[in-house]
Amino acid sequence: MPDSYVYVTEEGVARHYADGSVDALVWEDVVEVRVEGDSESESDILYILLGRGGQGCVVPKSATDTTFLARLRYLPDFDMERLGEAVEGLGEGHVVVWRSPDPPTPLPDFEYD
Repeated sequence: MPDSYVYVTEEGVARHYADGSVDALVWEDVVEVRVEGDSESESDILYILLGRGGQGCVVPKSATDTTFLARLRYLPDFDMERLGEAVEGLGEGHVVVWRSPDPPTPLPDFEYD
């Protein structure tokens, strides 16, 4: 059994963990998309979605499919080319690939393990 699995719908994205916990966001609350990891190891790449209230959802690239990537395209002015470049050029830290045109001020902090 995998340690987590991801559901993507028109309404939002949710990551369910083996311990029963869930990280979930509705698409309309997403204010930032980050990419983090190591481009040398595709299994270590994470998409981090941040929400208005400080909540977040961490989606491993290994758990994504065309549905997840297609849904990102609906975020206002989301640039798939920028996402691809960020994944290819990852170093240490994270890269912000999209930020809402109307983000809360200041952007919420989000920490994950």
